[in-house]
Amino acid sequence: MVTEKIMFYGHPNILATHPRTIEITKDNYLTKEGNCIVGINANKACNDFNPKLRNLIMKDNTPIKFKIIVKNQSFEINGLGNSKLTLSNTHDIVMRTSNFISTRTASIKCDKASIHIPREIIFLLQNNKTQGYLIVSANDL
Repeated sequence: MVTEKIMFYGHPNILATHPRTIEITKDNYLTKEGNCIVGINANKACNDFNPKLRNLIMKDNTPIKFKIIVKNQSFEINGLGNSKLTLSNTHDIVMRTSNFISTRTASIKCDKASIHIPREIIFLLQNNKTQGYLIVSANDL
């Protein structure tokens, strides 16, 4: 199992109402238009993933597991890797329920989007002092 741990912070404008994506960003601000964003001030983006994890994510149909941890709450997302992913974005990590691929995409065909995250977690993340973690993992077969 290859794992990456990303630290991020909450923000009062976190809504998590998007039906198709979840995003974590290095940006230090958030407007209410960013309704897929669940964390800002992240310490890593797609481009920062370790090489072993990058190689696994950039293979077709590799199962990718994501876990959002905030205080004593957690939420899991399952998605797939794809050979067309570049993981070259230096600011964001996006998990998508669709097949759409961009430099920000870390996984496609995910089983959940930001709207599915329990509201208890979102309430905690609406405080800019709340720290959270995104754990990204894939099996090294």
